[in-house]
Amino acid sequence: MKRVLLKLSGEALAGEKKMGFDEDTVRGVARQVKEVMDCGSEVGIVIGGGNFWRGRSSNAIDRSKADQIGMLATVMNCLYVSEIFRSVGIKTEILTPFMVGSFTKLYSKDLAEESLRDGKAVFFAGGTGHPFFSTDTATVLRAVEIGAECILLAKSIDGVYDSDPKENPNAKKYAEISISEVVARGLGVVDGAAAVLAKDNRMPMLVFELDGRESIVNAAKGIIDGTRVTV
Repeated sequence: MKRVLLKLSGEALAGEKKMGFDEDTVRGVARQVKEVMDCGSEVGIVIGGGNFWRGRSSNAIDRSKADQIGMLATVMNCLYVSEIFRSVGIKTEILTPFMVGSFTKLYSKDLAEESLRDGKAVFFAGGTGHPFFSTDTATVLRAVEIGAECILLAKSIDGVYDSDPKENPNAKKYAEISISEVVARGLGVVDGAAAVLAKDNRMPMLVFELDGRESIVNAAKGIIDGTRVTV
């Protein structure tokens, strides 16, 4: 694919530690993304903040403030992962929808497009910049804005199921499902706002397990052992 948006979950980057970073995991992601880019694909990246902060689980903090903390968690993630990418020879750019001093650049579609054409991996940090919207919504929004062909959802589970496989050992995994079905059945591929945005803009997704062998490289080629979410 010419241009893709890769969504990485914060939890997946933490590896077995569940918190912070597992550098071997992140370095493995960097190696795969470099291989994808060396083959001519342009890559945008969104990273969740769950390895640092799960604001929605806290009832003691105002929701807007909790979401702002989550946005900053995604900035920390992008700063770290960007540096690992650079260590393997990938040029990077980090864009945020709000100013973070000299750490990042302010997001604009034109700058994102220019950076992608210049062969940089572009990190979209800070979510949408507004509370009540998750990194799922930011992922679909940025994918639509930059004209990505597909969203690659690298998760800690290996696809889309009809129920939580951690709670239901008989959960059924879908090899393919339409985004309309995802919305109608309320399946947790992405949150509701992101699913509707993807449906309205006909943005397909490939859902796969990050830990799978060459998972990102294969997904960029359209090969997955996960779930195709079609439009």
